[in-house]
Amino acid sequence: MSKLVLTFIFFLSTYLPSVAQACNTPSAQSEANDWVELFNGENLDGWTTKITGQPLGADPLKTFVVENGLLRVNYSNYKKFSNQFGHLFFAEPFSHYKLLIEYRFTGEQVSGGAGWAKRNSGVMLHSQDPATMTVKQDFPDSIEAQFLGGLSNGKTRPTGNICSPGTEVDYLGRRLKGHCQASNGETLDGEQWVSIEIEVNGAESVIHRVNGSEVIRYGNLKLSKGSKSAKLRGKGAPLTLEHGYIALQSESHPIDFRRVAIKNLAPHR
Repeated sequence: MSKLVLTFIFFLSTYLPSVAQACNTPSAQSEANDWVELFNGENLDGWTTKITGQPLGADPLKTFVVENGLLRVNYSNYKKFSNQFGHLFFAEPFSHYKLLIEYRFTGEQVSGGAGWAKRNSGVMLHSQDPATMTVKQDFPDSIEAQFLGGLSNGKTRPTGNICSPGTEVDYLGRRLKGHCQASNGETLDGEQWVSIEIEVNGAESVIHRVNGSEVIRYGNLKLSKGSKSAKLRGKGAPLTLEHGYIALQSESHPIDFRRVAIKNLAPHR
């Protein structure tokens, strides 16, 4: 079979599905159901920064760096943290997938960081396009799978929680009230590596599993009526949140990522 025919077949199989399915195709070619590494261990190819107060793509203090095969959120160039919340966006949106992240909190929080942000980070799911964020916008409209580290004080502080900046979800059969909901996960002190797998099924459901154990599930994902993204859709437009971008956070505490991988899932029929 000629190379031209093979290319044409690949084009048909990749680009003719529905928009939701198309959002599931990362740039790296792979067989269905295989894990695709979004972080290549060498550089930030495929990723774009958005720091509060900076235009898209600008990271003058080098918050996000790659060192020794790790993607690091570091504050070595910060004299003080002044609400410079950051997000590192992957280049393509996704809809139905599993996301596998291995992370660890390290060191001490940078001066100026809020108390709630100590050993606090996360990954944004179904995020708005970073190109639609304003220069001063701190968090994208998204679903956040929140990472928390224990404070070694004997108090419960589970990881794998859910927060909802500019969005809404159902939890235990009811619309979730408030910004965040704690998971049933463990409190993890120290600088240990943590594995979190997040299963995302469009707007239908999301499940967080920490170190192999389910800690929370929720569903019926929608934009909040007053969110920037809802306004961009126009008056009367559906608010269902079927797909969006993935972004790693920087909130003032150093954190390392050694793996960020995705596996496409077929939409439920």
